Amino acid sequence: MRYFIELSYDGTAYCGWQIQPNGESVQGVLQRALATILRMEVPVTGAGRTDAGVHAAKMVAHMDFEGALPTPPIVEGREEQTPLDYLTYRLNGVLPHDIAIYKIYPVADDMHARFSALARTYYFYVHTRKSPFLRDRSWRLVQTPDFEAMNRAAAVLPEYEDFTSFSKVNTDTKTNICHIRTARWVQLSDDEWRFEITADRFLRNMVRAIVGTLMEVGRGQLTLEGFREVIEKKDRSAAGDSVPARGLFLQEIEY
Repeated sequence: MRYFIELSYDGTAYCGWQIQPNGESVQGVLQRALATILRMEVPVTGAGRTDAGVHAAKMVAHMDFEGALPTPPIVEGREEQTPLDYLTYRLNGVLPHDIAIYKIYPVADDMHARFSALARTYYFYVHTRKSPFLRDRSWRLVQTPDFEAMNRAAAVLPEYEDFTSFSKVNTDTKTNICHIRTARWVQLSDDEWRFEITADRFLRNMVRAIVGTLMEVGRGQLTLEGFREVIEKKDRSAAGDSVPARGLFLQEIEY
């Protein structure tokens, strides 16, 4: 039986979603929690591979499990839980404070958390006023860039398909073709903004590289035509620096 797991996490303390030999991963912590409760190793596959320090407001993973789920206790005066609701409850009791499970539900055997996804949405947050509460959730800008100019540049992204210029080099990705549906900057308050981008897939480091290049537009260092040239060169060295991971959130996954 295949199950989808919907969860969120603060990525600050992790080397990313995927298990790595040099650090703690969200995937590794989740698999250990499942093994503790289900009394057997249960591999999980995520919808994406968020990098070190990147957060997820919504991640979807799948697991295959044929055994018996934990039986919820019957407590007088309390609504009876289903085994999947009880598993969710038990997992949240075992997992650390920075990982939360929201829902576990059965899906068809051919549903895949990664390959069945139709689109993914990322948010990147920035702010211009010092705040002790945003330091791990948003990137502080010393000067306010021209967000209108950055929106004009972001609007051309859906016109292209090859985003080699925004991809981390030397990856095992077979193609750098992506189809961006929307990309825009949204003002949240006088000193807070976020970049919203939706596509069928994303390359490693892609969103952070796009935002870093858009910042060059916002600072007047790159024209709109220059931004197009960066994309068309298909060369990572032509694009801007990647922005810090702490402002990036995997926000939504569509199936």
